[in-house]
Amino acid sequence: MYDILIIGGGLAGLVNAIHLSKAGLNVKVIEKNEYPKHKVCGEYISNEVLPYLNYLGIDPFAAGAIAIKRFSLSTPNGKSIYTTLPLGGFGISRYTLDHILYRKALENGCIIEKEIVTKIDFSEDLFKTTTRTGKEYFSKFVIGAFGKRSNIDVQYQRAFIQKKAPFLGVKGHYTGDFPDDLVALHNFKGGYCGVSKVENNRINICYLTDFKSFKKYRNIEFFQEAVLFKNPHLKALFAQAQPIFEAPLTISQVSFCPKQSVENHILMSGDAAGMIHPLCGNGMGMAIHSALLLSQLLIRFFNGAVSSRTKLELLYTKTWQTTFRKRLIAGRLFNTAFKSDPIFELGLSGLLLFPKLLPFFIEQTHGQSLSVGD
Repeated sequence: MYDILIIGGGLAGLVNAIHLSKAGLNVKVIEKNEYPKHKVCGEYISNEVLPYLNYLGIDPFAAGAIAIKRFSLSTPNGKSIYTTLPLGGFGISRYTLDHILYRKALENGCIIEKEIVTKIDFSEDLFKTTTRTGKEYFSKFVIGAFGKRSNIDVQYQRAFIQKKAPFLGVKGHYTGDFPDDLVALHNFKGGYCGVSKVENNRINICYLTDFKSFKKYRNIEFFQEAVLFKNPHLKALFAQAQPIFEAPLTISQVSFCPKQSVENHILMSGDAAGMIHPLCGNGMGMAIHSALLLSQLLIRFFNGAVSSRTKLELLYTKTWQTTFRKRLIAGRLFNTAFKSDPIFELGLSGLLLFPKLLPFFIEQTHGQSLSVGD
């Protein structure tokens, strides 16, 4: 019997595990993959979460994270603008970050098991979670931290699963010439590409495109040549960059539809609760922040400050919406503007005339430096 069972040991799941076990709760994580593992991800994180990570005993810079201070934005034809990031950020690969979070969770006494969850039942104020091998685990709470899309989403027929998920993500690590302190967002027809440094002097290049545009071409190489390279910044970048991976990583059926933060009493965390568009550059920060919100409320429940499961679920739903609603709306608005080349070109021309507006727009998709504590 566990206080909390966490399904998914990615970014949000591990942060929840570390925070809750730090508070003395009995926590188990079920994760389907081995550690460490590369994932399709932009690998830039806003400094807003640094105080929280430090509170958990995590120092990204000790693991080689790269400090990032500047941001550049370009249109599909290469027109660009630069600014200083209001809070700054850092670049670190999911391979490294997930691994150090995994080790910290184990250090805190968490049990982490490689399994695949097939069913979750809730009855008489208790969860029974069943795995593919037939094991059953009982817990007071279940946290769903299973990422963008999972078989659990299908089991519960979550609303976003019923809708089209038309996006494809592609990511690779490269050697080459790129400024350490810069995160760039280069747009192309049908998508956008984020570029920044991570540990070991590697360049992370990760782009998102609608699958309809991609499927016109035979493979990633042809697609990049025909579409991405119309942006001169991307053409120049790929011309001198040397791939480290044998082949790029891909993920399909990426959805940005709204999600519920609580489903059938399962408390969703990270991407399972909601995702901000990658063009906003702060999905990892948002996932970490959501884990903080949920952990704090669960600790309050076990300390007796929150009187019931119903009250906790209502508080989490309200807190999640209050915290992230503005970011998600801004992300959707920016995505709509970016998809229309004429509107984007016009908007960027305005930013070139009034460059101080760009930090303001960045702030709409980022938060303040997190206050930390249970």
